[in-house]
Amino acid sequence: MGTIAELSVPTTEFALCETLAAVPDAELEVERVAAHGERALVPFVWVRTSEFERFEAALGDDSSVGEFECVSTLETERLYRMDWVGSTRLLVHAVLEADSTVLSATGSDDHWQLRLLFPDHDALSTVHDHCRAADIEFEITSIYELEGQRHRRYGLTARQHRTLIEGVERGYYEIPRELTLGEFAERLDVSHQALSERLRRGHRNLIESGLIAGREPSGFEEIDRDGS
Repeated sequence: MGTIAELSVPTTEFALCETLAAVPDAELEVERVAAHGERALVPFVWVRTSEFERFEAALGDDSSVGEFECVSTLETERLYRMDWVGSTRLLVHAVLEADSTVLSATGSDDHWQLRLLFPDHDALSTVHDHCRAADIEFEITSIYELEGQRHRRYGLTARQHRTLIEGVERGYYEIPRELTLGEFAERLDVSHQALSERLRRGHRNLIESGLIAGREPSGFEEIDRDGS
């Protein structure tokens, strides 16, 4: 039976500690991560901040980041491809080696919130012991089984959760719709494109968490050294 654990990891124990200290208003949401063997992690991270120039300058000096590239720019957020290096890989590779995956990961100035899917309790215990042996500090805030579990936000970020609920309440999902995507975006004071991307990511997280969780790891994916 699959086991889901929610972990709170201090920013000092994970990625982008220096960047988040320099730009404390930044909010991060991991979209996807590829693992290049034992060498590095390559995540795609959505970033929301009022200081993108300062954020990118801090990234360039962050010891947990190799190269980085902005691959998408929206009105209020940007998507970055980053090479995570150094001690960050210890926690993530412990998860990968246990045949587990990350359903969601969000970061702020003081901690990262990780939602992990393990094949069973033994895999969770293995990762726990590995991290303790490596002196990686974290707090397990919740553990529950897939069967009969309450899922709380079903793998959604708080922002995605609020948006989907409001979409239902305002009639966006009615047939026919009671308001258009543009009208919905205007009510939320975001761009049409930003809302479309948020809904798409929310729908994907719902499907991964509610329909296919436990079948195929989806938060992290192994790729060959040639990048394929």
